Amino acid sequence: MTSRAAEQRWIAWQTVDSGRLVLYVVGAVLVLAALARTAMDVRLVSVAIGFGLFIAFGELLRLQLPGGREAAPIAMSAALAYAMASLVELATGPKTMSIPPLQVVAVAALGMILGALPHVAAGRVPELTGMARRLVTVAFVAFIFHPLIERGLLAHRWVEFAAMAVMVTLAWLLESVISAVIRADDLRARLPIMLADELRVQWRLGLAVGVSAIITVFGAEVMGIYELIVFAGPLLVIQFAFRRYAGIRATYLQTVRALAQVTEVGGYVETGHSRRVSRIALAVGRELGMSEPDLIDLEYAALMHDIGQLSLIEPIPGGATVLVSSADARRIAEFGAEVIRQTGVLDNVAELVRCQWLPATGGLTTPPLASRVIRAVNAFDDLVGGSADRDRVAAAIDRLRLASEVEYDPRVVDALAAVTGRLRLSRL
Repeated sequence: MTSRAAEQRWIAWQTVDSGRLVLYVVGAVLVLAALARTAMDVRLVSVAIGFGLFIAFGELLRLQLPGGREAAPIAMSAALAYAMASLVELATGPKTMSIPPLQVVAVAALGMILGALPHVAAGRVPELTGMARRLVTVAFVAFIFHPLIERGLLAHRWVEFAAMAVMVTLAWLLESVISAVIRADDLRARLPIMLADELRVQWRLGLAVGVSAIITVFGAEVMGIYELIVFAGPLLVIQFAFRRYAGIRATYLQTVRALAQVTEVGGYVETGHSRRVSRIALAVGRELGMSEPDLIDLEYAALMHDIGQLSLIEPIPGGATVLVSSADARRIAEFGAEVIRQTGVLDNVAELVRCQWLPATGGLTTPPLASRVIRAVNAFDDLVGGSADRDRVAAAIDRLRLASEVEYDPRVVDALAAVTGRLRLSRL
């Protein structure tokens, strides 16, 4: 029993993505070096404790963003502010100094760990990837900004402000790159597409974090460490807004999944068909470079693409709409769109479902890209089902390619072949 458990742990460790493994190693090395260095020289303990508690508070209030992203904007803002803080030492006379970079890393790491402990106690995942990503980003800022202050290059306020603006921008770019690498590994998607997606989704939150960090630095010089309590208010409001958005999106997704299961419970489609179409469609959409908002609509539409089959008196054998006539396909699509439109909030999704019956080209109108993706992926899953047999998958792709270009968009079929060829269907 013990040897089997040890073997399972070793297998689990071997399956960690390379990007995430490198991030863990870099984070661990930084923490060990920081703790060793800080144990010998701790400057301004009260300031370190204040910022450490602020970071812990932000880590405690971390939130989940759409797309499975994890963020802790308050913790990140506090850590960046601590990395860029310049203080006046009065023991030997006025002298501007900065916090040693390794001390910044130590305080940030301990603050993150302290803030994560309640989550661990409650049985939640500690989110080591997010913590390591933030720690590496803060260390990057600290090691670059510290020499600038020590050499007196930031003597003027406007120069210091400009340097801080550049640093928070670089920090946002670095964190976005790390996030894109990890998500590319997780989703088996192309890195340039993931990077563009991260920059598009994260820039608003990154702007709020960067501005708050700069204000915190200048405010601390005037008001002292107690100003952290004052500036926690606006950050909490921003975080509350993002949390509400994420909650609304999660509620929509749960509702959509519940609606999608109606056709499965009623025996109109095979069990798991809607979720398989949704997963594969999302992978194809990423391969085609679709933006995050378009991917969200694609996910909803793919989950509910067959809801129009409820209008049928007799279910289609196996729910395979690829075998029905154009008239029946149109009736199913339009009825499904009308059902979705009744929600009053998913009009874009309803339009995607309505257009899924249209051929890719040759009609009076060209359907949206998401509708063309759903059409091809739905036909693929009707042919393959839940099977992961490579020969069956290849045969289905060949059949879609042999069909007239009027029926299926060749770009979509090529993207479908790419994502199914890169990874097992069970991993999509």
